[in-house]
Amino acid sequence: MGRFVARRIISLVPVLLGISLLTFVLIHLVPVDPAEVYLRLSQIPPTDEAVAVIRAEMGLNKPLHQQYFDWLWKVVHLDFGKSFVTKKPVMAELLYYFPATLNLAAASLLIVLLISIPVGVFSALYKDTAFDQICRILAFIGASMPSFWLSFVLIYILSLELNLLPAFGRGTLAHLVLPATTLALGAAAVYTRLLRTSMLENLNQNFVLYARARGLKEKLIVVRHVLKNALIPVVIAFGMTLGHMLAGSVIVENVFAWPGVGRYIVSSIFNRDYPVIQAYALFMAVVFVLLNLFADIICATLDPRIRLGGDK
Repeated sequence: MGRFVARRIISLVPVLLGISLLTFVLIHLVPVDPAEVYLRLSQIPPTDEAVAVIRAEMGLNKPLHQQYFDWLWKVVHLDFGKSFVTKKPVMAELLYYFPATLNLAAASLLIVLLISIPVGVFSALYKDTAFDQICRILAFIGASMPSFWLSFVLIYILSLELNLLPAFGRGTLAHLVLPATTLALGAAAVYTRLLRTSMLENLNQNFVLYARARGLKEKLIVVRHVLKNALIPVVIAFGMTLGHMLAGSVIVENVFAWPGVGRYIVSSIFNRDYPVIQAYALFMAVVFVLLNLFADIICATLDPRIRLGGDK
C-alpha cells in the first residue's frame, strides 16, 4: 500500500507543475495590463509613468519565463501576492473565506450520502418495483434541475411562503439547510443511479452465487460483499464531486449570500483582481488533485487489485 501511495504522489508532481504553468499563462493572456488595473482600483490615474513604475514593482517588465519562476517560487512558499482591492495577502483572504465553503460542501456531501446510499441500495434490491420506478424518475428530475432555478424554488417555498428557513446569510444551522440542499440534490440523484447500477452489476457476479451456496444470509452478502464492491466507482466519483462542490458552489453562494470563496471570487472577477483569480484557479486545481488522490487511496483499500503493481 505504501508503494502505491508513493507512486501516486510522485505522479502528481508533473501534473501540479502543468497546472501552475497553465494558470500563469492564462492570466497573462488577458487583454488588460494588471498594472493599469491595480492603479484604477487604487484610485490612481494610470499615466504611462505610473504604469511603468507599477510594472517594475510587480516584475512585469522581466522576461516571461523569469516571471513564471519568480511566481512559482513564491507560490511554493504560499505567497500569492496581495489583492488589488483590499491590499491584503491573497492566501490569508482565501483561508478566511474557505471554511464557509468547506462547511457548505461538507453538509452537502452528508446529504448526498444520506440520500444516495440507502435509496440506491434499495432501488437495486427491489429492481423494477414501484419504489424503484419512482426513485429513477426522481433521480432523473433531480439531475436535470439547474442549481440556480432550484435555489429560487426552495427560497420561494420554504422561506417566503412557509417561513420555515432563512433564505440568506450564514449563522445558525438553519441558514445551512437551503444552500446545502440545493448543492446536494443534483449530486444525490446522480449517485443514486450510479450506486444502483453498480449494485446490480455486483449482484450478478459469481462471488454472490458462491456466498449464497455457502448458506450466508442475504443481508450479510449485501452489506459485506456486494455493497463494498459497489461503492468503489461511487468513491472514485465522490473525489470529483467534492471538488466540484468546493469550486462549483459559486452560484449557490451568491444566491444565498453565503460568505464563502465562491462569492469572494465573483467579486474579484468583477474587479479584475488578478492575484485573487490566479490564486483561486491554482488553489482549486490542487484541491481537485488531492481529493482524487484521496479517493484512489480509499479505493485501493477497498479493493487491493487496484494497487498498481501490487504490494507483496
